[in-house]
Order: sequence, then structure tokens, then C-alpha cells
Amino acid sequence: MESDVYRASEKRTAIGKFSGLIGILCNFLLAGSKLIIGGMSKSMSIVADGLNNLSDAASSVVTLIGFKLAEKPADREHPYGHARLEYLSGLTVAAMILVIGFELVKSSVEKIMNPVPTEFSTLTVCILIGSILVKAWMMLFNTKMGKKIQSTALIATAEDSRNDVITTFAVLIAGITEHFTGFAIDGIMGIAVSLFVVYSGIMLAKKTISPLLGEGANPDLQKRLIEHVTSYPFVLGCHDLMVHDYGPGRRYASIHVEIDKNEDPMKCHEVIDRIERECYDKLETHLVIHYDPIVTNDAELNRVHKLVTTILKIKDERLSVHDFRMSARGDSTELIFDMVVPCELRGSEEKIKDTLEKALNNISDKKYTVNITYDLET
Repeated sequence: MESDVYRASEKRTAIGKFSGLIGILCNFLLAGSKLIIGGMSKSMSIVADGLNNLSDAASSVVTLIGFKLAEKPADREHPYGHARLEYLSGLTVAAMILVIGFELVKSSVEKIMNPVPTEFSTLTVCILIGSILVKAWMMLFNTKMGKKIQSTALIATAEDSRNDVITTFAVLIAGITEHFTGFAIDGIMGIAVSLFVVYSGIMLAKKTISPLLGEGANPDLQKRLIEHVTSYPFVLGCHDLMVHDYGPGRRYASIHVEIDKNEDPMKCHEVIDRIERECYDKLETHLVIHYDPIVTNDAELNRVHKLVTTILKIKDERLSVHDFRMSARGDSTELIFDMVVPCELRGSEEKIKDTLEKALNNISDKKYTVNITYDLET
């Protein structure tokens, strides 16, 4: 299995490097042609667009380096590998885009304050149209490669290429408008392009910072993990799923699995081992399972459990409980369980507990107290 994982990692890195090289080549060619034409025609919007392409070329260099560093194997100081360096390369790219964007805003304001007539030619139109076509192809190419290897860096590059199609089209419209109407809108369009570049940098920074901070697992991945676990024999349910992302190809998860306490422990252990192994093969996730033995043949416990669940569902449909137990405490019965609390209800735990206790004691001859461990919804 490890050799298969290694080969998959090698293939992923090779695709990432190839995409980076394509980006460097295309963006340098586009940047060079636009900077030359922009200087000749004295068009700030074309120069801004060319510098944007130059920043894209630099971004591709950083992405290429990021893929190279991310493939470094795990060591003593970094037992989970170095795959998060791919995210750091994306963050570096975002910072570069922001710096260039702000500089372009400054230059465009100066162009508005001190306007210089622009010279628009057939060559300019051809270069801008060619740029739009090249960037559209790069968007499709990076989207395909990014989805193929599940790379946030390449998906971000594809989105940046889409933004470039929009900005270059805007520059083309500005040039044609100024040429035929005489309205000096080049500096204004330069500001629009610059602000769009800044916005793109902010969005890219947000996307790359989020996994570094420890964002929640993708809902689709959560669904697939739960479906995988509950598809095995003996498994009655599962909860407390936690997923930790250490970069592409370095995903770890833990989950609690409920199994009837009367099942053969050795058989249960065998099933759990199989679930963990096959989870990695199918979902590329290192899964660790905590075994929760569940009482299923206690009529009174089942009745109270159902009652508690019904009361909580009336309070909020999203509330759910697990690890449900009962224990005699003098003249009362203590109900011990875990409860999943949606993010929106955080801070209302004591109120929910008081409501539950009051409802239980109002409809029953017995006295109940509840001891709840609150789990945040993932």
C-alpha cells in the first residue's frame, strides 16, 4: 500500500510541477507583450494588465517551488510530512498579488491626475484578444488538473486565470471606447483592474489561510466517511467525527463507532481494523476508530433515551444525543450522555439542559438529573 501511496504522490507532484511550468511560460509571454504594447501606446490599463500577468508568472514560480518542497517526506520534526507547504506557497502568491494590486492603484490614480493620450492599434487589439484566449485555456487546463489531483493551489490558479479573462476584456473595451469616443477612461479602467487584482489577492489569501487555521472537513468528505463506516456489519451508528488536514494527501480522522455490547469483542476488533484499512484505500484518509459498546436490550433505558431525544427534537431538530447511560443517584436517576450542539446554539447549553430536566420531571413520576457532555457540530 505504501508504494502505491508513494507513486500517487509522485504523480501528483509531477502534474503540479508541469502546471506550474506551463503557467510560467504563458504568463511571461503575455506580460512581456502587454508591457511593450502598453508602454508604446501609453495605456495604463494595459500596463496594469501586463504587470498582473507578471505577478501570475511569479505566482507560478512560487507554486512550482511549493509543490517541490511539499513532496519532502516526513521526518522527526514533522511526522505528518510537509504537504502544508503547498498552502504556504498559495499564501505567498496572495501576498504578491496584493502588493502589485496596490501599486497599480497608485499608478492608475496618477494617470487620472495627469492624463496622457493613449494610442490604440490593431496590434494592441490582437494581443489583448490573444491574451483572453490563452487565459481562457489556462483556466480550463488548471481547473482540470486541480480537480484531478485535488489541489487548492491549482484551483486558485484557475480562478486567477478566469479573473484575468475578465480584466483583459475590460481593458480591451476601455481601449476601443477611448479610441472611438475620445473619452479618457484608461486611468479609471486601470483602477478597476487594480481593485479586481486586490480583491483576487484577498480571496486567495482567505482560501489558503483557512486550511492552515484548521477548517472543518468538507461536507462531502464527512458524508462519505460516515457512509463508509456505517456500511459494515455490527456498526449501529457513529459520532464525534474529527478530520485533520496536514496538506494534500495527508488527511487524518477519528470517529466513535457504536456496536452492541453483546457482540464478540474479537470480531468487533477485526471489523474495526478492516474499516480503518479500507478507509485509507477508498478515501485516502488515515482513520482511527474509538469503540463504543452500546446497551440494546434494556427496555427502560431505551424508553428514556427515546423520550430525551423527542424532547430535544422539539427544542431544535438538529440536537442529537449519543453514549446514553443511566445511573441511580439516591432518590433520582442520572442520565449521562453526549449531545451535539449546532454552532448557532453555542452558549445556550445550560438553558437546553434546564429545559430538558424540567420537561422530564413534569411528565414522569421519577426524578431525573442530566449530565451532558457537549460536542460542537463539525
